[in-house]
Amino acid sequence: MNHATRGTMLAAILFGSMGAASADAIPGMRGHDHTGITVPDMKQAVDFFTDVVGCKKAMSFGPFADDKGTFMQDLLGVDPKAVIEQVTMVRCGYGSNIELFKYTAPDQKDLTPKNSDIGGFHIALYVDDVAAAKAYLDGKGVKTRMGPLPVKEGPAAGQTILYFQAPWGLQLEAISYPDGMAYEKSADTVLWSPKNPDK
Repeated sequence: MNHATRGTMLAAILFGSMGAASADAIPGMRGHDHTGITVPDMKQAVDFFTDVVGCKKAMSFGPFADDKGTFMQDLLGVDPKAVIEQVTMVRCGYGSNIELFKYTAPDQKDLTPKNSDIGGFHIALYVDDVAAAKAYLDGKGVKTRMGPLPVKEGPAAGQTILYFQAPWGLQLEAISYPDGMAYEKSADTVLWSPKNPDK
């Protein structure tokens, strides 16, 4: 075996191993099932998601607590005396679900993170027309930000976005890209969208 052949085999072994390592995943992982959000008022949150956003309530359950032990801490990483008063699951169109929690806890903090804060987050909802979404949200008295903003350059070119806010401060986004985004032309991995729900 000559040096060139050995070099090719060595490269295949090394880079093959690196490729395998980058493909690691939780066994059997299929997709994003839900995002959990702790809310200050369950009725207000359910009303907002069902009567304003247009989600559908699927189920509610609770309460959960452990007066004598550390079950809540061991399971959820919260104060042992924390109580989940109620959990409500809502389904928003064809995407993944949203799980709403109403907690009480001795060490509970009332924080509304900005998008720029570590741990900050937002929920993005795909819509057919961001301008129509803005007009609707404005008509409902929902706080909207600048936009609709069309993205015209870079890998996200083709999308239009608008940020808005739930009454208790939760950040949300309306997004649309009816003709796709620029990155899709050369991407190995295409993001979920209503146009390709099985990818």
